[in-house]
Amino acid sequence: MEPTTEVSERTPLIRAVPTESVSAALADDEVLATPFEEPLKHDAIYNRFSPARKKVIITLIAWSGLIPFFVSGTFIPSIPQIALDLHSTGEIISYAVSISIFAIGVGSLFWATHSSYYGRRPIYLIGLPLLVVGSTAVGLSNDIPHLMAWRFLQAFACSGGVSVGAAVIGDIYKLEERGGAMGIFFAAMLLGPALAPLAGGVAAHYASWRVMQYILALAAAIDFVMMYFLFPETSHPGTRGIDKREFAEESAKGMKYKILNPFASLRLLRSPNLLAITMSGFAVLYSDFALLTPLAYTIGARYGITNEALIGLCFVPCGVGNCIGAPLGGRISDYVVAKRRKARGGIWCPEDRLRVTLVAAGLLAPLSVLAAGFITEYVSGTVGLVLNLICLFINGLGVDMVLSPSASYIVDIMHDKSAESMAVNNGFRSLIMAVAIAGVFPMIGAFGVAKTYTAVALLAWVGFGILWATVRYGDRMRAWVDMGYSTASSN
Repeated sequence: MEPTTEVSERTPLIRAVPTESVSAALADDEVLATPFEEPLKHDAIYNRFSPARKKVIITLIAWSGLIPFFVSGTFIPSIPQIALDLHSTGEIISYAVSISIFAIGVGSLFWATHSSYYGRRPIYLIGLPLLVVGSTAVGLSNDIPHLMAWRFLQAFACSGGVSVGAAVIGDIYKLEERGGAMGIFFAAMLLGPALAPLAGGVAAHYASWRVMQYILALAAAIDFVMMYFLFPETSHPGTRGIDKREFAEESAKGMKYKILNPFASLRLLRSPNLLAITMSGFAVLYSDFALLTPLAYTIGARYGITNEALIGLCFVPCGVGNCIGAPLGGRISDYVVAKRRKARGGIWCPEDRLRVTLVAAGLLAPLSVLAAGFITEYVSGTVGLVLNLICLFINGLGVDMVLSPSASYIVDIMHDKSAESMAVNNGFRSLIMAVAIAGVFPMIGAFGVAKTYTAVALLAWVGFGILWATVRYGDRMRAWVDMGYSTASSN
């Protein structure tokens, strides 16, 4: 079949090339420059690291992506103890949560922008020491101003873990392998929401809230040492901003650092596709937060659970669902992309990756939160508790079967700006989520659990509708605004 030139950016399947001559090709610029050998260049870029080395890289970035979830998740169960220790109130201490969300939003944009210019490795080697300082200082804080200031630094320092980590996946895995790798990354990383509240509750109940902060500092320090010795620069050769910049005049002045505007990447939201994925991800993910955030006041109060550690255990089924759903969704999305591309005669349609999200967004996420609302309100005793835990598992499974392929889709269509695109997606979604979460408690108090979760389920179905429209009309949406979308040859 002849290559097509539709505005949909659908492109022909890149032909396979033997890997024996990869090293020679990388060493020969003339070979790489010829049209005939361009596919060889494409394969060689992704064969720079062995499969074993790629697994090490995924392990390292997953650890760095896991830490932010512990930074946020372990703090919430500790709020009453922190308030008592610092002679304040829970309401005042809870402002630290809002400060951290704001810091994560700003920080993710900052680190992603700089990772595209200076590379992935420097981001980790700078951010992790700052996290050590911030976590240690939070643990040593003896008054509210110091707590708030160091909490901002702590959250800012670790905020690049998700967006830069996803960009690293795009650096080292080809299009047909990316979904599965992204799923593994998300699965390991999303152990945080399941385990962090339990860890924070246990630390606060049996030791002190400060102990958890010192543990976070130690984890960041260990991660820094491993990153320093084991993590290579993964950006494609010649693609970093610093690689493209001419330093003649700047070097003469002794100025090689370029000041970057982290908010410039927000312009990427002009892409209808990126905006759609961001909003659909928010609508589906909100069902998860609506279940977990007030858990102590819904499941805990309904079934008489008051111990912080036991409340933390109730988060585990959702986390297990996350860990299964993320790699499962990623693997299935890889299979669908390859199968439909082959059936289409080699033509790649990026929206094929999103097809796996439709079942999860249309059934698993909304129905689980809807069922949880009615079970909590009308089913008592052990049966009600067990059914709620099952709903939490199904919700975690469904949410990550949406988020994992969606993240891969963003990297697919915005490969050259993958870090910034992921940062915009996560940062903008987090800011909306911070506002939306504040409404959960008042809604439950005013309307009850069943009605509140019915509204949350309806919002999740709105997210499903946005995903369906993107799958159906994604090629036309990409034609509305020219964002320099990636093609098969640049993936």
